Amino acid sequence: MDRLLWMPGHEVLVRDIVRAENASLYDSRGRRYVDLESGVWCASVGHGHPRVLRALREQAERIAHAGFSYAAPVVEEAAVEILSLLGMEGGRCVFLCSGSEAVEYGARSARMIAEKPLLMTMADSYFGAYGDATARGAGSWFDLDWFPCAVCPHDGDCSDRCERWASIPFDRIGGFLFEPGSSSGLVRFPPRRLVQNIARAVREGGGLVLVNEVTTGIGRTGAWFGHEHYGIAPDVVAMGKGLGAGYPVSATAFSPVAAERLGGRDVPYAQSHQNDPLGAAVAREVIRLIREEGLVERGREIGAFLAHGLEEIRSRTDRIEEIRSRGLLIAVELRDGAGAPFTAGVHRELARRGFLAARRPGRNVLRIDPPLTIERADVEAFLLAFEETLGGVKATG
Repeated sequence: MDRLLWMPGHEVLVRDIVRAENASLYDSRGRRYVDLESGVWCASVGHGHPRVLRALREQAERIAHAGFSYAAPVVEEAAVEILSLLGMEGGRCVFLCSGSEAVEYGARSARMIAEKPLLMTMADSYFGAYGDATARGAGSWFDLDWFPCAVCPHDGDCSDRCERWASIPFDRIGGFLFEPGSSSGLVRFPPRRLVQNIARAVREGGGLVLVNEVTTGIGRTGAWFGHEHYGIAPDVVAMGKGLGAGYPVSATAFSPVAAERLGGRDVPYAQSHQNDPLGAAVAREVIRLIREEGLVERGREIGAFLAHGLEEIRSRTDRIEEIRSRGLLIAVELRDGAGAPFTAGVHRELARRGFLAARRPGRNVLRIDPPLTIERADVEAFLLAFEETLGGVKATG
């Protein structure tokens, strides 16, 4: 690995993974590891699902890449699948390569439609690696610190009697871009009524509601999309990661109303793999197999079992501060000191035992996001190893 530039801050715990199947990774010596982060949320239906591999092979044999001046029917078919899933029949869709692109495409589109200068979001949101949605300049974005709203003194009644609500410049906000639970990978869930009230206020002002479902979509939270837990109907939805089950494809979907407001104007964004048939074929197959195999429901059941097991461990140890979960999107916050050395030690020991969880550098949070297809036996084995690890790692925090 000496010739590679790696993700900053992330420790490479296993350097020779050579094969993967479902939630299992294997190194060159044949040792098995359980992938508890789905390859950073991407392997939604596990690694190497036979139906995904077949879709890749069959489409690649037909046509994998299309240019700007010709199209393949499979792209339109995949768009219909996505729009139907979102209840946006009659809307429009674009396929890209990464979640960052999908969010940026949606944000740029909203800028074109909006008649007001600001887009609003929660302060702890993460929207990608580049672009306007990442820069979040003060002159073009309003970030709301929602943490005090988690314990609302007004019983969730958002009105001008609340100073925080009164400080939101709705007269200048043209869109609300909501991330329903990832919180920059730390897994936090803003209050339902707060989100509903913001969405309503933005809409009443003629603005759009956009949702970043890159990490929370495609069954991750026990529903097809994270925004379903909030009872809102977005105008624009960005998705990626799990949509491709490991293949780099993303999509931005527009409701009929948003598509009509966009009209025939060209969104100022272009890249060589936009609306490629290979990515679209994979996305179409992932949606179909999740639906046909009941994986959203399965993920919800496995997630409840895993969260319950973690809560039981928490009751028997003083090392767990909090568990935040929704479906198979789970964060375990540990009691730790500055720099989170105990959390880092737990992370390494779990890997040594054959379980790969996610850890944000320097933070006291482990994230557990296994594929929707993970076997219950692997979850049980992880819970046993996790409790033993908490008791065995030196508490340096």
